[in-house]
Amino acid sequence: MKSTVVIRAVTFADVTAINAIYSENVRHGTASWELTPPDEGEMRRRMQSMLDQGYPYFVAEIEKKVVGYTYGSSYRPRLGYRFTVENSIYVDPAYQRRGIARQLMTTLIDACTAQGFRQMIAVIGDSENLASIQLHRSLGFVQVGLLPNIGFKHNRWLDSVLLQRALGEGDATRPAADASPLAG
Repeated sequence: MKSTVVIRAVTFADVTAINAIYSENVRHGTASWELTPPDEGEMRRRMQSMLDQGYPYFVAEIEKKVVGYTYGSSYRPRLGYRFTVENSIYVDPAYQRRGIARQLMTTLIDACTAQGFRQMIAVIGDSENLASIQLHRSLGFVQVGLLPNIGFKHNRWLDSVLLQRALGEGDATRPAADASPLAG
């Protein structure tokens, strides 16, 4: 019997599971270029910051166990970028290749579109992260940049791959003069 994946809004009770998933990637992966995993207090602070700013943040659960998460964040802090959001997504290695990342990303894309964002950027650490690149491409992202050899982790140089996807009307229309996707 196939387990049901539940996508829901994050809560602070999820910090321990999120920290474990992220820490695994910091230690062994290249999606994050941090070299030392943050502690739970730091992960809570980061989560609080995203939520305080009004960005969407979701987890995926299987049988009440958090197995992945995704959130939107500021692509750049300048006001001119206010209609552009960057996505982040991590799935527990034991649960990868089950469609969980696709469900999380679809939920995030829908939420960011509903909030009025017009562009989504994926900054993928390492051009060898083919699963993430393929996932994003399958969801309508196109590669718009490659920054070769700008990171160093696990004793090797890493590329940064930039992908972009229009949300809603994208650049086909102008937002209202006083529009902002985030409250505040």
